[in-house]
Amino acid sequence: MTAMDDPTFVEHVADRLAALSAVRAVTLGGSRAQGTHTPDSDWDFALYYRGAFNPDDLRALGWDGEVSEIGGWGGGVFNGGAWLNIDGRKVDVHYRDLDVVEHEIAEAEQGRFRWEPLMFHLAGIPSYLVVAELAINQILRGALPRPTYPEPLRTAATEAWRGRAAMTLQYAKGTYVPRGQAAEVAGALATAAMQTAHAILAGRGEWVTNEKRLLCRAGLRGIDAIVAELAPDEKTLALAVSNAEILFKVD
Repeated sequence: MTAMDDPTFVEHVADRLAALSAVRAVTLGGSRAQGTHTPDSDWDFALYYRGAFNPDDLRALGWDGEVSEIGGWGGGVFNGGAWLNIDGRKVDVHYRDLDVVEHEIAEAEQGRFRWEPLMFHLAGIPSYLVVAELAINQILRGALPRPTYPEPLRTAATEAWRGRAAMTLQYAKGTYVPRGQAAEVAGALATAAMQTAHAILAGRGEWVTNEKRLLCRAGLRGIDAIVAELAPDEKTLALAVSNAEILFKVD
C-alpha cells in the first residue's frame, strides 16, 4: 500500500478523530503546526471533547499503538492520550476536555494558573499550557477560540517562575553544594534553567507548549557550559550555582 502524502494523511487522521463520539474539534500541534519540524518529527494531534469521551472509541479505529484512559498520563490538564503508528508515521493524540480548557482560559485571563508535574518535563507545566495550544495549534475540524496572551498572566507567570527558579538554586546551594553532590546540582541547574526560561517567555508574552526548544528561545543555552564544568567538590559546585544565578539574573 502506498503511503499517503502529508496533506492527505492529516485529512485522514482529522476525519477519523472528528467522527468519534463526544469530539467537537481536532487540531494539529507541535512542530508540525509551527513549521519547525524535521522529516523525523512526530505528528501531534489533539481531540477536544465535551462530556464523556471513551478511549475505547479511539482504540476501535484499529491504529497500532497504546491508548491511555482518561487521566492516564497523570491527570491534570494533560489528561491522557495515545502513542500510535499510522501509515508509517509516529503520532501522538492528546485528550483535551473542553470544560477544563475553557476554565483555564478564564483563569489565565485573570493571571491565575497552577503548576503540575508531567513526565519528560524538567520544570513541570503550567495549567495555561492548554491555552497556549489553542493559540498555536492549527484547527483542523470544529471551532475553537484563539486566545492572545493576557497581560495579567504575563506578570503573574513571570514572577511565579522566577520565584521557583530562585528556590531551586537556593536549595541546591544549601543542600547539594556542601555535600559535593554534582549530579543533584546538575539536576537543579537544569530545572532552574527551564523555570527561568518559562519566566522569560512569559514576560515577552510568548506561549510555551513544551521544553524542547525552551532554553534556545530564552537565550539560556549558556547553562550547557556551566553544567559541563561540574565536579564533585564544594568549591566548584558553588561557583557553578553562582554563574547560573548570573546567567538567569536571579537575585
